[in-house]
Amino acid sequence: MPIIKSAKKALRGSKRKQVFNIRRTKAMKDAVKEVKKLISEKKTSEAEKLLPKMYQAIDKAAKRGVIKKNTADRKKSRLVKMIKKTK
Repeated sequence: MPIIKSAKKALRGSKRKQVFNIRRTKAMKDAVKEVKKLISEKKTSEAEKLLPKMYQAIDKAAKRGVIKKNTADRKKSRLVKMIKKTK
């Protein structure tokens, strides 16, 4: 546990940010899972309708620094590629 006052304050801030980061990560993973599930069930038209929602979740995670920009781009690219492959 921190002893110094500034370290205590940093710990509080870190815990607060952790909650936001976990929430952002969970939203992103849920969106990706939903799209992957539809792809595996061969429901590409429904998966395409969920793409904007998935893009938004991934982009927000990248914007906030939860994941890096290239990782976000790679995730989006691979999922779209999966959809096109199943068509």
